[in-house]
Amino acid sequence: MCGIAGWIDWQEDLSQQQSILKDMTDSIVHRGPDADGFWFSERAAFGHRRLIVIDPEGGKQPMLYQDGNYTVALTYNGELYNYLELRDELETLGHSFKTSSDTEVLLHSYLEWGEDCIRRFNGIFAFGIWDERRSRLMLGRDHLGVKPLFFTKRDNGIIFGSELKVLLSHPKVDAKIDRKGLAEVFALGPMRTPGVGVFKDIEEVRAGHYMIITEEKTETKQYWQLESQEHRDDVDTTVSKIRSILEDTVKRQLLSDMPLVSMLSGGLDSSGLTAIAGKEYKENGKTLETYSIDFVNSEEDFEQDFLRRDLDEPWVRKVSEHVGTKHHSVVFGADKLVENLLVPMRARDLPGVGEIETSLYLLFKEMKKEATVALSGESADEVFSGYPWFHQKEFLDADVYPWLVNLGFISNLLSEDLKAKIRPEEYRKERFQEAVAEVPFLEGEDELQAKQRQMSYMFITRFLPFMLDRKDRSSMMTGFEVRVPFCDYRLVEYLWNIPFEMKSIDNIEKGILRRAFEGYLPDDVRNRRKSAYPSTKDAAYLEGVSKWMLRVLDNPDSPILPLLDVEKVRKIAEGKVERITGGQARGLFDYLLQINGWLEEYEIEIEL
Repeated sequence: MCGIAGWIDWQEDLSQQQSILKDMTDSIVHRGPDADGFWFSERAAFGHRRLIVIDPEGGKQPMLYQDGNYTVALTYNGELYNYLELRDELETLGHSFKTSSDTEVLLHSYLEWGEDCIRRFNGIFAFGIWDERRSRLMLGRDHLGVKPLFFTKRDNGIIFGSELKVLLSHPKVDAKIDRKGLAEVFALGPMRTPGVGVFKDIEEVRAGHYMIITEEKTETKQYWQLESQEHRDDVDTTVSKIRSILEDTVKRQLLSDMPLVSMLSGGLDSSGLTAIAGKEYKENGKTLETYSIDFVNSEEDFEQDFLRRDLDEPWVRKVSEHVGTKHHSVVFGADKLVENLLVPMRARDLPGVGEIETSLYLLFKEMKKEATVALSGESADEVFSGYPWFHQKEFLDADVYPWLVNLGFISNLLSEDLKAKIRPEEYRKERFQEAVAEVPFLEGEDELQAKQRQMSYMFITRFLPFMLDRKDRSSMMTGFEVRVPFCDYRLVEYLWNIPFEMKSIDNIEKGILRRAFEGYLPDDVRNRRKSAYPSTKDAAYLEGVSKWMLRVLDNPDSPILPLLDVEKVRKIAEGKVERITGGQARGLFDYLLQINGWLEEYEIEIEL
């Protein structure tokens, strides 16, 4: 895993632009703390920050292929899980390799198959390839968008990088936000629209897409998409195929030259992956190490609710003992969470979700002390349709994203001027309708099945990107790589067409996955009901963010003030609005504090 930066210009000579490119690359040193690399030509400048995972000596970047008077240069972030098969195929076609890295395989894949190479990759990746023969740039991103890639066009060229801060480090790029960007921030929250970079004139390469850019034109092509067809496999065959794909995926994703561990929450998803990985480790005479997160006084403070039915830690211990892992439980208090609230915002370059993101960052920071790579159960709920919303009519019939149905109260806290200019309710509905228009409905499905397919599409293409952003930025901020086996595109393709009633077989969410993990996990673990990502219940956290919010409201220089109905927010911070629960207030303050910090630290110019 790494961080990439690049600048192409068809008019300006870039061969002497070392200072600018170094600033761009240095901005993401956290993504690659082990090494840096640079390459310059008249038309192109590439930078790279490296986190060593595979082939410490041979995977240095930018990587070049030179033949006579031309060069093909690659800067790449990610892992190709099928690179050994691709390497064997390329060798039969006459290619020779100097390293053992997947980077060189990606480069030679491009040399052999051109832009179609991306259709052969199984992995998580974002890359830029400059081809001097054609004077063109190729930007590519993995199927589900696990790895980020942003770009902006300026004058006669294009600037790209792993994170927004790469672009903002360039002197031609100013931190500006217009009405559309503010609508993203206040109407959609951190679940931004795919392809939108929020900052003015900044975009991202969408998941499953690549771009070909020349001086004359820019082409964006979708190389992967969900395709609807009738699911013909019976239950037993479906379970067997899911199990087979997961076993193959986990085995591939255990490949690392650096220490690898597994995240373990005690829930179905991470427990199942841990069991598969633990078996592989045991067969090779090794012990898998696992990590979980907990909070100070969690037992005393725990309150059962719709999202969290019981404590994770007893289940974590049970799975660890069953699989035979060496387990580490990392415990945090409210003070640590408040202290680090703005770190995820700095990692994203955008406001995030607050405490549950902060705790994830702190967990990765601890894991980094002993390892470089981890497996995560992220995305199982999205691809297996595991949320309750899939069978609740209120959400199936809604004309906005289901996760926004109950979040409209934030709009009521905006200033009247801002509401009039960004029209948050209309913006939500417009973005939702755009997503609906993309859904590949299947002829012959009844109304309920079509609604459930639509819901599945929303979660895979709109909600999952937020979860993957959260995981990538929180982990890479600490120079730590997290792999997500449930995002293997082969699994996602297969699951897409499994009817919801089969996915939820045995009258339980993700019932089909529970059957696939039979034999790997004890029955009570397999049948444990879903429990959301843990969150501190310590009253000191709400007290801390409430006081912080009041300080922001009392400071006339706080940049967020013109955007808010200050008195409404003040009443909530003072605890004078009974209909707002403590949990809602925490989430609200987490987000508003990050917005204020973002506007302030990034010195953002607002254009209304």
